[in-house]
Amino acid sequence: MATGITTYQCPSCTGPLQFVGESGKLECEYCGSNFEVAYIEELYAEKERIAAEAQRKIDELKEKQSDEQQNCWSDEEAAGMKVYNCPSCGAELICDETTAASSCPYCGNPTIVPGQFSGGLKPDLVIPFKLDKQAAVDALKKYYKGKKFLPKAFADNNHIQEIQGVYVPFWLYDCKIDSTASYAARNMRVYRRGNYEITETDHFHIQRKGYIAFEKIPVDASTKMPDEHMDAVEPFDYSELKPFSTAYLPGFLADKYDVDKKQSMPRIEERAKNTAEDELRKTVFGYQSVTNVAGSFITENCDAKYALLPVWMLSTKWNGQNFLFAMNGQTGKLIGDLPVDKGKFFAWLFGIALPITAALFGFLML
Repeated sequence: MATGITTYQCPSCTGPLQFVGESGKLECEYCGSNFEVAYIEELYAEKERIAAEAQRKIDELKEKQSDEQQNCWSDEEAAGMKVYNCPSCGAELICDETTAASSCPYCGNPTIVPGQFSGGLKPDLVIPFKLDKQAAVDALKKYYKGKKFLPKAFADNNHIQEIQGVYVPFWLYDCKIDSTASYAARNMRVYRRGNYEITETDHFHIQRKGYIAFEKIPVDASTKMPDEHMDAVEPFDYSELKPFSTAYLPGFLADKYDVDKKQSMPRIEERAKNTAEDELRKTVFGYQSVTNVAGSFITENCDAKYALLPVWMLSTKWNGQNFLFAMNGQTGKLIGDLPVDKGKFFAWLFGIALPITAALFGFLML
């Protein structure tokens, strides 16, 4: 009977392998298979590599979970917080227990229900409110001043007083983009020679390449907030970013993010691509016409911080439609959709059309 030391399992039947000096191979007593030592060593080296890689991923996952747990609200922080749930639009808004909410700042629904807050990812950064409610009221009055088609009911003070300060969730992305672009350009010259008009056209093939780094590209992380509103109230002054603290929340609501980093990436990539494309195009000049014929924009090394940015919001209804206004709580920039009083609009249109019609009729008679 062969003698030796069992060191490995048989790849065929998982029985113990023994090294046999006579053959110089590892042999299985159960199925009779035999293997070269180099083959078994290579096989087990690969298994060890796979096992090590799997363990590395497990360690990374544990580390990530640990980091996320460290960045979650502590029990002490959550104890003094309330969450308001809007049954109409689903908004989930956080505030300290002394802040009252009478209506949802997104849809205007007056029946939002307070409850205890727990869990959730805690923001990394915050820009505190700089402008108060009166500044928002004044900005809104100025915004609709002189709008002749604005319904009177919309401009009443009872709507203005429903303005609510909300910390809107944002992802602030740092990333780099590797950009290349190709352009077709031409210059034309027209001149006469004798009885002939001659046109000369010079064609150029232009290539540009650049590597651009971006810091804190903002993208709102709430599905309740129209993206165009948040894009329009930018920019925010990042020099006033501060580490997040619940001390900035009293008197305001804070929306919980419901769009994660991965879901936000397409918007980030599009914004970075458009900026990189514009920057490359600016370097092509001195030609009468330029056409972009090809381009490649690859986003790399993306990382994001979770931030709360200050926005004053007003939501009101008119003729069954919801109208949302937003004002940057730091800079005062305001954006929103104005309702139109159709009666006023058609009265104005009739008032314009009647004199024109009369004048045209008189002209035709003459």
